[in-house]
Amino acid sequence: MQTLIKQQSTIGAADRRTVGRVTVENPRIRCRNVHVYYGEKRAINGVTLDIGRNEVIAMIGPSGCGKSTFLRCLNRMNDAIDGCRVTGDILLDGQDIYDKRLDVVPLRAQVGIVFQKPNPFPKSIYENVAYGPRIHGLTSTRSELDEVVELSLQKAGLWDEVKDRLNQPGTGLSGGQQQRLCIARTIAVGPEVILMDEPCSALDPIATARVEALIDELREHYSIVIVTHSMQQAARLSQRTAYFHLGDLIEVGMTNQIFTNPRHRLTEDYITGRFG
Repeated sequence: MQTLIKQQSTIGAADRRTVGRVTVENPRIRCRNVHVYYGEKRAINGVTLDIGRNEVIAMIGPSGCGKSTFLRCLNRMNDAIDGCRVTGDILLDGQDIYDKRLDVVPLRAQVGIVFQKPNPFPKSIYENVAYGPRIHGLTSTRSELDEVVELSLQKAGLWDEVKDRLNQPGTGLSGGQQQRLCIARTIAVGPEVILMDEPCSALDPIATARVEALIDELREHYSIVIVTHSMQQAARLSQRTAYFHLGDLIEVGMTNQIFTNPRHRLTEDYITGRFG
């Protein structure tokens, strides 16, 4: 058996025990004892966490703590990284997403992702949103496709701004509009979960406010996992917050509790700005 080198950490064994509400009733995603390795280096240390239905859960922590790595486990985006290996169990509605028989293409439609930098396709606004439903065969007529595009843009809060220029390039939109277009593109294939990796870090305050308002609205229909360096954003948007440190999930709890009365010293130190 290959010898695995543990990541060096200043956290003691007792400190590694996660505290807080890691499980929820009837979760959309159930993660148990998840480890992630890049070659022989362990980046994620035995994370156990549930993603609830119709909730926003924020993942916070210092740069390099593993929160984005863990996020990418949830739709197998780490598969594209050479030498990356994931162990443990991740179940989506009871289905093991790392089952070797599972097709990752429909998985990534069910668990969509929005990246840090808006990345619209070099196509028209219409084609950006229509692309997913078309390749997944979700519509059979042009009128059905038109309906999906309009509904997705409406859900993304973008329809009124672009309905008269659907044939213009998506890359011609403002940064905030591009990010909402990417969210519309994700919504168009009917996901159950939306992953967001620093979705507002490249946006100005006005565009950020619009995207945050959109995320709050989308929670009614989707489970949303957001990685953010902004504790203010986590406090505004999420119902639960998870704090990561050096690959360990240190604490999970209701957001108000995490920010006002954290149970773990490391969480308190980060929240109060003592490190990170």
